[in-house]
Amino acid sequence: MTLHERMMQLALEEARKAANEEEVPVGAVIVRNGSVIAAAHNQRESSNDPTAHAEILAIRKATEILGRRRLSDCALYVTLEPCPMCAGAIVMACLGQCYFGAYDQRQGCAGSVLNIPHEPAFYHHPLCVGGILENECAALMDAFFSKKRTNL
Repeated sequence: MTLHERMMQLALEEARKAANEEEVPVGAVIVRNGSVIAAAHNQRESSNDPTAHAEILAIRKATEILGRRRLSDCALYVTLEPCPMCAGAIVMACLGQCYFGAYDQRQGCAGSVLNIPHEPAFYHHPLCVGGILENECAALMDAFFSKKRTNL
């Protein structure tokens, strides 16, 4: 198993926590020098906070731990392609890399619908790579929403 796959497995663990809390199952970890320094999962419903996406919460934790706002020596691993808000936060935090699992054809903004991290208008352009453990990440999302539809 590669480093990217190991880190995505940790993000998947966070996503499963979200699903167990009836949150959309998205998990994120931030890695620096091969070690996880922050981990989070979606908490929008439980916190009544529309900004409580896994990526935003992980970025907040990482900046607090490191005592700085720039995360250029860090990598984000997230189970779903970032939305516009999270893609913008990745740019604004100057993250070095973003690795994601499942593509989001409806709202993904790291290549699917838009490509905010590579938008020429912005100063910082982090490396973004999708498709890491894509099938596992997508299956978790599919199962969650299938269960939601069944319980309606």
